Amino acid sequence: MDDRAFETILVERRDQAVRISLNRPQVHNAFNAVMIRELQAAFAAAGADPGARLVVLTGVGESFCAGADLNWMREIIHYSFEQNLEESLAIADLLQAITTLPKPTIARVNGTAIGGGNGLFSACDIVVASDRARFGLSEVKIGLVPAAISPYVIRRIGESRAREFFLTGERFDARRALEVGLVNFVVLHTDLDAKTEDLTGLLLSSGPEAIAKSKELLQKVPGMGFDEARRYTAEVIARLRVSAEGQEGMAAFLEKRKPRWVKD
Repeated sequence: MDDRAFETILVERRDQAVRISLNRPQVHNAFNAVMIRELQAAFAAAGADPGARLVVLTGVGESFCAGADLNWMREIIHYSFEQNLEESLAIADLLQAITTLPKPTIARVNGTAIGGGNGLFSACDIVVASDRARFGLSEVKIGLVPAAISPYVIRRIGESRAREFFLTGERFDARRALEVGLVNFVVLHTDLDAKTEDLTGLLLSSGPEAIAKSKELLQKVPGMGFDEARRYTAEVIARLRVSAEGQEGMAAFLEKRKPRWVKD
């Protein structure tokens, strides 16, 4: 979709990578109902684009995302339960769409991420953060909880750390975020683009179908018993071995050449 169709985000295709940027720097990229809808549309479009092989999610300006917009909160404080439920389900649907996208996602956390902002990057596959970034799951400070984002944050940091951060609402720096597993990498702010490009190159060197199946494995296997996983995983690898991509990948390896999906 063209950027002119969006009010709150920017979308740019850079060769095989789609870059989605939260674009409300005047309010630290806080999200509202419009941004949620636009992000849903942008990720859906990236997923359907045959020429796009990965998505980078980042923010414009000094912050990644400050959570929910204050003006939006002034509106929803007067919403009924049913209206609040509808808005909350929209956020949950967005996070699910990000995490189940069959293409890899990189979160480029360029600055502070508070509340729901942590959910946006936690739903991504790989998170690289600036050393200037600050984090906080501070919903309890205003009598709320990190509900919709909790499946994604807990999956990243585990129950023990989630108890600490969900209950205290404390703010912490990028090194602490790396220590607890909330992010995968922390780099100097000046190296953020270089690290993102390095990760992009690694992902583009892998088979797109294999990546999609890897993401499917990550979604399904943790909820399976050993017997179910035994059959499912055996079928996945058997199908990939006889697929066009699998045949090309194995042939390229044996012939000591690059597979056809890798651009020179």
